[in-house]
Amino acid sequence: MKRRFLCVILLVVILMLPVRAETIRWVDFGVPYESLKYAMDVDITTAEQEKHISWIDILALAGCRTGGKCGLASVKKATVELKEDRSPEELLGDLYKYYDYYHKVYESVLGGLLGNYAVEVNGELKPQYGLKAFSPIAAGYGYSHCADFGNRRSFGFARKHLGNDLMGSQGTPIVAVEGGVVEAMGWNRYGGWRIGIRSFDSKRYYYYAHLQKDRPFAPGLEQGDIVQAGDLIGFMGRTGYSDKENVNNIQTVHLHFGMELVFEEWQKECNSEIWIDVYNIVRLLNQHRSSIQKIEGGWKRVYPFVDLDIESYPKGDKFV
Repeated sequence: MKRRFLCVILLVVILMLPVRAETIRWVDFGVPYESLKYAMDVDITTAEQEKHISWIDILALAGCRTGGKCGLASVKKATVELKEDRSPEELLGDLYKYYDYYHKVYESVLGGLLGNYAVEVNGELKPQYGLKAFSPIAAGYGYSHCADFGNRRSFGFARKHLGNDLMGSQGTPIVAVEGGVVEAMGWNRYGGWRIGIRSFDSKRYYYYAHLQKDRPFAPGLEQGDIVQAGDLIGFMGRTGYSDKENVNNIQTVHLHFGMELVFEEWQKECNSEIWIDVYNIVRLLNQHRSSIQKIEGGWKRVYPFVDLDIESYPKGDKFV
């Protein structure tokens, strides 16, 4: 009797514990450029209206209906419906069970790209709302790229290409797409001289690889530093594919740019890391380029930038 009573008490305690949603372990991000651009423009144009339509909400609604394909027609339909104040649960019916997944995924991928920021012009900060992330290639420098995510790579072992290669000129300035903390910096046998930056919300890890030989990084940049979106972080090159440091073993000058999603910290470095196809994101970011100017003794950013959505920055030995 006593044992049965204890079992009942234990069952009640378990039922009272908060239910923890299952961690997202796989993401196939395939939203087309046209759909990203349309949803983003709706978000920006409605930002100061009574009914602000979030591009995350639009894409999550469209994603449920299309299995994440988010064709432009489905995105336009979702926009019209959300403007009518109809809830996703009402609109989706049985498909609503997928809404939380798509919303979390798109929030994790795109959450740091759009928002409130200010650019300093002639000594005055000018606040605005819009695309606050930048192309990884500084303004005034040409590049080309194609949809190459998943292509075969063989150095070290057979594997898939987990990023987007942007072909350009030796020494092209590379900037931080989004602000964050420099989490990794130095030599990697695959990526050569590379930098890894974690977004302030810790959900995105940006990887910039094959930086130039001898002077790969922005002067003074160190691991643990905080960078703002659009800050100079390094220079394009072709280092990598070598256990020996500072070696040009990549045939073509380019930047390997990748984004890893981190829903739980254990996912950051494991056998099932979540890297997504950033090709269409790079296309979207091309309309926002950071101006970097070479000056005597170094480089400077032409228009200083402040992310107005960040209330406080991480604190630590290297953080301010």
